[in-house]
Amino acid sequence: MTDFTELFAREFSVWHMVVRGTVVYWFLLLVFRFVLRRDVGSMGVADLLFVVLVADAASNAMQGEYKSISDGLVLLTTLIAWNFGLDWLSYRFAWFAKFLEPQPEVLVRHGRVNRKAMKREMITMEELEGKLREGGVESLSQVRIARLESDGKLSVFTVDGRKPGDDVQESGPPGR
Repeated sequence: MTDFTELFAREFSVWHMVVRGTVVYWFLLLVFRFVLRRDVGSMGVADLLFVVLVADAASNAMQGEYKSISDGLVLLTTLIAWNFGLDWLSYRFAWFAKFLEPQPEVLVRHGRVNRKAMKREMITMEELEGKLREGGVESLSQVRIARLESDGKLSVFTVDGRKPGDDVQESGPPGR
């Protein structure tokens, strides 16, 4: 049977774990931010990265890939500190928030497609038209503005001022 104290003894130095966690966090953050910009979904890039890294670090700590719980706790603390720090910096400094999250990109304005933005975001006409149809927009001529948001969703406003998906109710009592 393993000695209870071995569970909490550190195999690696604290700085070793902090540097390892920091390097992995920043590498993945930059990859997600600049290479996989819009493929994240509704969570922010830093949030998704944090969840993935914490899950992996916690798994290693619990399954014994580290020789001690303390090594896992040091790595988890490092990841938590970076996540909190980046959230705080984004809140305090607009330029930092712009660095972490891409700005919304206008794909359609007054029915005209912004081909440069479509190419930059690697979105095909078929994908754009499919997303517009999902929102109840039948043709590009109905679109006042359509933006690709930083979370990967498409915001659409129509010429008549309705947001796609709003139900149009007919006036007058039913049955007449």
